[in-house]
Amino acid sequence: QVQVVESGGGAVQAGGSLRLSCAASGYTYNELCMGWFRQAPGKEREGVGSIDRDDMTTYADSVKGRFTISQDNAKNILYLQMSSLKPEDTAMYYCAAWRCGFSSKVWGQGTQVTVSS
Repeated sequence: QVQVVESGGGAVQAGGSLRLSCAASGYTYNELCMGWFRQAPGKEREGVGSIDRDDMTTYADSVKGRFTISQDNAKNILYLQMSSLKPEDTAMYYCAAWRCGFSSKVWGQGTQVTVSS
């Protein structure tokens, strides 16, 4: 059974940086895609960015140039480096893993990021 666990959230002032980590385990297929999503209070969950096994990344327009997704394939760990944080980045951040080319995702429990002005 696939499991996903996030860590690294916290509180930071605007302009600061945080790095989130996500560990995936229990999957048996080779092509694992992973990504970051976030949900602010009163808003729908939105995609932040994703990465595939070839390290091809995609980002939401709102975070391009500020956030960087990377992965350690050997350790099955996904990272989200967030810089130049803004108060509007405040949200619960979720990691998800899925078999590339398929839509069904396994979600982590989420980690809170709070950016104060």
